[in-house]
Amino acid sequence: MTFFVLWFMCANCRPIRRKTTSLPVSHERWDALLKKHVDSNGLVRYQELLRDSAELNAYLRLLEGAHPNDKTWTRAEQMAYWINAYNAFTIQLILRHYPVKSIKDIKQGIAFVNSVWDIKFIRIQGYTYDLNNIEHNILRPIFKDARIHAAINCASFSCPRLRNEAYVADRLDAQLDDAMRRFINDPLRNRISAEKAELSKIFSWFSRDFERDAGSIRAYLNRYAQTPIGPQTPISYLEYDWSLNEAK
Repeated sequence: MTFFVLWFMCANCRPIRRKTTSLPVSHERWDALLKKHVDSNGLVRYQELLRDSAELNAYLRLLEGAHPNDKTWTRAEQMAYWINAYNAFTIQLILRHYPVKSIKDIKQGIAFVNSVWDIKFIRIQGYTYDLNNIEHNILRPIFKDARIHAAINCASFSCPRLRNEAYVADRLDAQLDDAMRRFINDPLRNRISAEKAELSKIFSWFSRDFERDAGSIRAYLNRYAQTPIGPQTPISYLEYDWSLNEAK
């Protein structure tokens, strides 16, 4: 899908210019920040990261100066870029409002209409995006890979753990498989046994993505679950904990 078609799908983005000839960017800075400030449980040391915000901003400037396109970027390079962008800009949004108890406490616009995911603060080569644009106008419809839901992180406890390394094109497939496997088998996010499956609401909210990739949610789970579930195993969904994914 070309850059111009991507723009057409992202009708809520604000254009300033429409051409890009940028080459893929390095995610080394982001990788170093994640290794330094994200623990083995995927929790973030926000206070420490706030003191390292200059390095985060330097990485974000790299993203802002590049825009994935089909002419000079591979599919994996584009996908890794947008996953890292979603996660890094989410961290920036938290740091701008820190301390907060939940990302949902960050509000802008009309109450009960606009959410934190509708705040247009992401500027990439003349276009302005919000987090919803990246997830629902780019990652989900263009790449059509439900593993994305285990890779992007909404800075909340019930989200899949934030990976403490950057996603990179040459290892992307293995990283996405690992992220989904860890998420499905994480007893804090999903409780799966032969008797019942209590799942993250992510599997309910985005059921069509998982069904598209495997035919059913059960089939998708059984690709990765340590304990496979049968056709009669009851499925229910856990309450979502929106508290900040902060390391204490």
